[in-house]
Amino acid sequence: MPVTQEQAQWYQDAFSKLVDNVDQAILGKREVIELVVTAMLAGGHVLLEDFPGTGKTVLAKALANTLDGTHSRIQFTPDLLPSDVTGVTIYDQGKGHFEFHRGPIFASIVLADEINRASPKTQSALLEVMEEGKVTVDGVSYDVGTPFMVIATQNPVEQAGTYSLPEAQLDRFLIKTSLGYPDHDTAVTLLLDSANRARASRVSPIIASSSITTMAQLASDVHVDAAVLSYLNQIVAATREHQDTALGVSMRGALALARATKSWAIAHGRTYVTPDDVRDLAVPVLAHRIIVDPESDFAGVTAEDIVSRVLVEIAPPAYRAA
Repeated sequence: MPVTQEQAQWYQDAFSKLVDNVDQAILGKREVIELVVTAMLAGGHVLLEDFPGTGKTVLAKALANTLDGTHSRIQFTPDLLPSDVTGVTIYDQGKGHFEFHRGPIFASIVLADEINRASPKTQSALLEVMEEGKVTVDGVSYDVGTPFMVIATQNPVEQAGTYSLPEAQLDRFLIKTSLGYPDHDTAVTLLLDSANRARASRVSPIIASSSITTMAQLASDVHVDAAVLSYLNQIVAATREHQDTALGVSMRGALALARATKSWAIAHGRTYVTPDDVRDLAVPVLAHRIIVDPESDFAGVTAEDIVSRVLVEIAPPAYRAA
C-alpha cells in the first residue's frame, strides 16, 4: 500500500522526536543519532567503532531508554560463553522437566559492549539471532520478538586480547559508524555538566515498542523507482570490481542499503527514495562490508575511500519523484 504524504509527515515528526530525545545524552552528534535510529526502524543492527570515551555506550543506553520496551547490556569478555548470551536449558527438579532460562539477548535493544573482546564462538552465537530474530537452544527455537536491535561497540585500539569480527558477522550489521570527539563548544558544555556521570539516565521513554513496529512497516512501503535501484546496484557492483578491493559488497549489503534508504527517505518527509538518499547512506551501510586489497591497505586506502570514489565515478539517474 503506497505511503501517503500525511503518513510521511507523521513519521518525520516521530523520527525527529526520537532523535531529539537521544540528543539530550549525546550532544552535537545528531547525524550519528539519525543513522542509528534509521537502522532501528529499518530492522537492522549497528556497529559503533571509535576510540574509548567518545560516548558509544551512552548512545546505546540513551536509545534503549527512549524506547518503552526491554533493554539489556552484555559486557563481552574473553571468558563469556554462548549460553551467557542466548540462555540455557536447566532441569527443574520440582517440576520434573527442563526449562529454558532466557539470556540477555531477549530484549528490544541489546547493547553488546566491546564485542571484539569475546571469543569467536561467543561472537557466532549472535549470528542467528541477528539475522533471523530467534535463538535455537537444544534444538528448540525461541523468538526474540520485535522490535529487536543489537548495538555493538568496539574500539580500534588496544588490540591485545581481542578477536576481530569475521566478515560474515560484519555483514550482519546494517550500519557501521563512529561518534568521534566533540567540537569545542560541545566539549565545554559537557565539561560544565561534568558532575553528571549518567547522562543517559536523563532520557525517558517517549515511544512504545508497538509504534516502532508500525513505523518500520510504514517505511517498508516507501516507493523506490527502478532507476534508483539500478543506480544502487551499480554502486554495489562497482565495489566488487574496484582495483583496491579484495572483496566487494555482497547482495545482503545491497538489500540492506535498499531497506535503509526507505527509512531515511520517509524520515525526511518523502514518500519515495531519491538518488541522494542512496549517496547519503552508501558509506555507513557499505564500507564495513568491503575487504581492501592488502597492498592498497598498506598504501593507506580505506573502504570508505573506495565507496566515496565509486560515488564520484557513477552518475546518478535524473531526479524523478514517484
